[in-house]
Amino acid sequence: MKVAVIGASGMVGSRIVGELAQRGHDVTAVTRSGTEVAGANSSVAGNLGDAEFVGRLAADHDVILSATGPSRTGEDHQVWLDALQTAEQSAGDSRLFVIGGAGSLLIDGTRLVDLPDFPEGYKAEALTAAQALETIRQAPESLDWTFLSPAPEIAPGERTGTYRTADDTPAGDRISAEDFAVAIADELEQPKHRRARFTVAN
Repeated sequence: MKVAVIGASGMVGSRIVGELAQRGHDVTAVTRSGTEVAGANSSVAGNLGDAEFVGRLAADHDVILSATGPSRTGEDHQVWLDALQTAEQSAGDSRLFVIGGAGSLLIDGTRLVDLPDFPEGYKAEALTAAQALETIRQAPESLDWTFLSPAPEIAPGERTGTYRTADDTPAGDRISAEDFAVAIADELEQPKHRRARFTVAN
């Protein structure tokens, strides 16, 4: 399988690249600078919001995976939302796999981001990711998409190879970035959540 990972140098992206490469997939690592990423077959410079670039990726890859997120340095979050929408419109027949946030997961019908104890420092990012989910859910039926929300806590840790899944409610409190990558690779190899959101936890 040929997979383009956009945001390949980040905590999650680099682990996705490594997991897919270990399984023998052909991985293109996409970063803003074209930085080489361990395990990738090739590394290129590119941007999720560049329609022509994403179109070229789509023509040559089975999956376009976005391991990007809205700015944490003050840039308008609409830039990331617009970029995702551009990717949706440019993905063609490729599967578009979007890594989102946990804030849109539901507990008794209420989003985590709307609960009183949700950390204030993460609220803006969580609301933007929730908006991205609603946007992709309205994509034309021709778009083969998947949206994955991590557990509320995700951090580097152990690769156990085991995890739990759920649809719109948390599957648990935390997941290691390594097992998150395992879950992504498993879903790409054996799709169970096409045109759907799901979540994973240890």
